[in-house]
Amino acid sequence: MTARDPDDHLADALDDSVRHWDRMGWPRPAAMLVSGSGLAVELDGARGSVALQDLLPFEVHPVAGHPHELELLEPLPDRPVLYQRGRLHPYQGYTPHETVFPIRLGALLGAKVLLMTSAVGGLHADHRPGDLVLIRDQLNLSGMNPLRGQLPESWGSRFPDMTAAYDPALRALAQRQAAELGIAVTEGIYAGLAGPCYETPAEVRMLRTLGGDVAGMSTVLEVIAARQIGMRVLVLSLVSNPAAGVQETPLVHEEVLAAAAAAHDDIRRLLTALLRDPELV
Repeated sequence: MTARDPDDHLADALDDSVRHWDRMGWPRPAAMLVSGSGLAVELDGARGSVALQDLLPFEVHPVAGHPHELELLEPLPDRPVLYQRGRLHPYQGYTPHETVFPIRLGALLGAKVLLMTSAVGGLHADHRPGDLVLIRDQLNLSGMNPLRGQLPESWGSRFPDMTAAYDPALRALAQRQAAELGIAVTEGIYAGLAGPCYETPAEVRMLRTLGGDVAGMSTVLEVIAARQIGMRVLVLSLVSNPAAGVQETPLVHEEVLAAAAAAHDDIRRLLTALLRDPELV
């Protein structure tokens, strides 16, 4: 991909995808929800779904735990939500611009808020599978950035401020809703790496030294793109496994999916409350 490709190709493709959405007759979304590995929970208010592939100009590669569907939710009569069940990852072979294509599509359709879930490794000894963490900041250690190249000025500043990339008011809202539901949540910093291999024990020690609390292979590029284009962001991460060196057992992807399945009910209840809260949008 050359420096001009994002402008010359994907910007036009995004316009085509917006027109495709409108031809389906679906209302424009007020918010967008993206699910992480094994976290594509069923939510009330579904009004229709299509394959993610139908709105993308490139091939969608399968990965376990990601249905790769787009669903229209209406949790409230006046609040359509674009629900992306399963995300894209650079480790699947996507460029940064392809990885965040659905996020930019949601923003161009009108979504003002981006909610995301993700499965993460816990970097601390007290982390347990099933712990829920609201992300308050990030370390982009992926070596990638979706703002590189000659992007349309309409997408926002080339140099967006990332001071409050994870919206403090949305985090406070999530904390209140979690407390009312009796769901325990903490806050932490997300260390984003390229993957797909898990981190080594030495890398985990480095991430802790840098201030990371959890580690994953997604999220950071999507947050950068969302902030540039003006979306407010809230991310809820599920600790699916202890990171390498925190415990002695080897890491396997099946553990990620098993932990996600065990936490489905809490995640579903919290997301449902957030999508219905009048303060969300």
